[in-house]
Amino acid sequence: MRTGRPLVPITVTDEQRSMLENWVRRPKTGQALALRARIVLACAEGKPNGVVAHQVCVRQQTVSKWRSRFVSKGLEGLLDEPRPGTPRRVSDADVEKVLTTTLESLPRDATHWSTRSLAQQAGLSRSTISRIWRAFGLQPHRSETFKLSKDPLFIEKVRDIVGLYMNPPDRALVLCVDEKSQIQALDRTQPLLPMRPGQAERRSHDYKRHGTTSLFAALDIKTGAVIGECHRRHRSSEFRRFLDTIEQNVPPALDVHLILDNYGTHKTATIRSWLAKRPRFHVHFTPTSASWINMVERWFATLTEKQIRRATHRSVRQLETAIKTYLEITNQSPRPFVWTKTADEILASVARFCARTSKSGH
Repeated sequence: MRTGRPLVPITVTDEQRSMLENWVRRPKTGQALALRARIVLACAEGKPNGVVAHQVCVRQQTVSKWRSRFVSKGLEGLLDEPRPGTPRRVSDADVEKVLTTTLESLPRDATHWSTRSLAQQAGLSRSTISRIWRAFGLQPHRSETFKLSKDPLFIEKVRDIVGLYMNPPDRALVLCVDEKSQIQALDRTQPLLPMRPGQAERRSHDYKRHGTTSLFAALDIKTGAVIGECHRRHRSSEFRRFLDTIEQNVPPALDVHLILDNYGTHKTATIRSWLAKRPRFHVHFTPTSASWINMVERWFATLTEKQIRRATHRSVRQLETAIKTYLEITNQSPRPFVWTKTADEILASVARFCARTSKSGH
């Protein structure tokens, strides 16, 4: 009569059981590791190998293997062991050298490193340099710009405007007002070549100018509707006429909060007099060099992307007609922009940037 191998008893601590159950439940756990955890949990209940094998649909030898591995090595015994392979050719010192050279020095003949120049300097392949850069998120070929506001009332103005966005007052209308000045009516010197399969739309790089116009716009932050009109010139008199247009389109029972930048046409004696005669209009100026906080700038970017940048206009009137058509279409089904960052989050982000900049050594 054959006798099987003696059953290796399993004792699972509470901490080990919690980890095993986590491996079984977690969706991102590898299937092989989850299977081994189920085997060990079933064996911990005192079940023989045959019953466990039938329960998890594996052979008895597999159950015996992972039972013994857990008894001898614990949870680490269920993990895959390191497998043999090609020895590592790039050492930690090589990686450190690449990072130090990239961050702390410049090539003699350029303003930034390329994979070719750094590969020659470090004695490594271009693909190795590229992999190291990707692993540490380095992109020497890219450069971005930044601008910090020097407004002494920056904090107060940010809290004021963001408060209007996130908690607008009752019985009031909040309008983001600005001008997109000097929009050029451009026509290409040659006809456009339309897109076709395998080829993008093509246009000549040079163009003809046919004049400019300025768009005055007021964005309702609640509905996303825009009040807009075009003027050939950009003076305080045109801005006053636009304020008259706003007044005509806003119900007289509502207060009006205007978010404006610090452009000179917004602060002339004519505009101050106009506002003084209308106490229901309240002006909130953005910090200097902080046009990003005026939500109508985002609407201007959408207008440029969808209507202006790739279009051709043979006259200013044609350009203004295109802008007015875009306004009518978007106002038929407006969608408001949603401001998500609080004033505290914005100020904390600026503080972190200033701290990093002050410690950069420049």
